[in-house]
Amino acid sequence: MRDYMIEPTQYDTILRTAMEQSAVDLSCEPEDFCSAGNKVVISRKNENARQYLELPFFFQIVSYGNNVLASVSEDFAPFAEKYINQYGAVRSFETPAILALNDKLMKYGHKVCFMARYYLPVPELIKPLPLDCDFALRVMEKPEFEEYYLPEFGNAICAEHSERDVLTVGAFDGSTLVGLAGASADCESMWQIGVDVLPEYRRRGIASAVTSRLALEIMHVGKVPFYCAAWSNVRSARNAVKSGFRPAWVELTAKSSDFVNKMNGSK
Repeated sequence: MRDYMIEPTQYDTILRTAMEQSAVDLSCEPEDFCSAGNKVVISRKNENARQYLELPFFFQIVSYGNNVLASVSEDFAPFAEKYINQYGAVRSFETPAILALNDKLMKYGHKVCFMARYYLPVPELIKPLPLDCDFALRVMEKPEFEEYYLPEFGNAICAEHSERDVLTVGAFDGSTLVGLAGASADCESMWQIGVDVLPEYRRRGIASAVTSRLALEIMHVGKVPFYCAAWSNVRSARNAVKSGFRPAWVELTAKSSDFVNKMNGSK
């Protein structure tokens, strides 16, 4: 195993990096996330935003816990300001308020779509975690992991956006890959971690072993790893915490009604 000679990085520095990237994504300033007051800005395209984001947003709200930042279409800005000031940093992301939000969005041809919690590593908690079984871990760069673009590892690496996949850690039972964590270079300073474990190999420490190891590898090359989980994905949230990550910010995204209906398999 690599002897990780990583400069001790304060969590505040990691958090600042995330806020700086969020500011790029949302067309605001990093300090906006730290103020006591909520803020509405008009969303703009930015080539340095996370690559999977479709800009400009019609309605996107983000909170790092202090306030709410809304990055929106100019037409929707008046309602967005009323909404975040009425409900604040917690209730803006809760169902009763979201139902009212969705009613308003539908009048503009949009619906609430994505809700997610994002996690950042706490340096003193990130460490190589042992497997609860006699499997081998292997760090793989391109093209070593090219053969593993398979449906069962679609959260870890994505064939449709393979250009972003830069680094993986796999757990092997003999020659069989049974768990994989992948790093996607979604922006210059931060790499996102995704993870998959074959169903028959779960609850054996594989997910946390590959996640923590990949986080260390990412930090070793000077990038900030981040991890995303849907509200309801308890298994993924537990893995994040076990691997040394802690909740850092939340996001809610509206998309066109056609987009949402297509996701739901309806016309």
